[in-house]
Amino acid sequence: MNPDALSKICADCGASLEQQVPLSSLTTFQIGGPCAALVTLPDEAAAKTVIAYLRENQIPYSLIGRGSNLLCPDEGYDGIVLRFGGALAERITYQDGIITCGAGVSLKKLCLFALEHCLTGLEFAYGIPGTVGGAVYMNAGAYDGEMSQILLSVTVLDEAGEIRTVPAEALELSYRHSIFMKKDWTVLTASVIPEHGNQDEIRAKMQDLLGRRRSKQPLEFPSAGSTFKRPEGSYASKLIDECGLKGYTVGGAQVSEKHAGFVVNRGGATFADVMAVCSHVQEVVREQTGFVLELEPEIIGR
Repeated sequence: MNPDALSKICADCGASLEQQVPLSSLTTFQIGGPCAALVTLPDEAAAKTVIAYLRENQIPYSLIGRGSNLLCPDEGYDGIVLRFGGALAERITYQDGIITCGAGVSLKKLCLFALEHCLTGLEFAYGIPGTVGGAVYMNAGAYDGEMSQILLSVTVLDEAGEIRTVPAEALELSYRHSIFMKKDWTVLTASVIPEHGNQDEIRAKMQDLLGRRRSKQPLEFPSAGSTFKRPEGSYASKLIDECGLKGYTVGGAQVSEKHAGFVVNRGGATFADVMAVCSHVQEVVREQTGFVLELEPEIIGR
């Protein structure tokens, strides 16, 4: 990689570039060594320009939101980490019954916008510590709601470098899955269709779900949220608890004593610690129950 060339590309299109940024500072698990560079993209044009340069020069890159569903290696990532800023992290509009926002907008910001406009359907996302783009990518959900239920369409930067709109029904949305996991597409904006509702009822539901999260989840420790996907026919937390694995610890990583579905960073945990805990949990659960648990967080650079 030619740092000077990338720096010039970024300067020309209004993107910012920082060298050797620790991934631990960019993720909710607070684990991971440095990336080669962090580039913050302010708008669609900058995204198109920078990603075209990276692709043409075969420079590895990874786009992140708030880093809330990521595991990062201790040695870091020898590639470019991209994230959205500017309009792509701030812009939200509402017109003709449709909310449209940048992929870098936080779910919290989107939910509060919906509340302000007395729009219901997004309450399930309140408290999920991610961005809209990340939520679309993994079809995020909680409390019987998920993005597929409200998503109308997205604009994407496709593999040919073109920006186009794709309807939700073409995104292959299913449990923690979307077409973005196999296509070299980047979500730029998303449009959702909420319904009109009573503001007091919407606020009450948001506060109720947030209260449930705080009472049941180990939010006092860094983590990547639910560590394992829900296996068909059961629940990861139930299986882990039944196998007596609550509190299992390697180094600074631990199966939460509060919620068995979370592996948390109790302090100073390394990527190796987390993977050791996860591997042990998967092995014990498979041996004792026959269920195979899959990791839910993605591992950057793998």
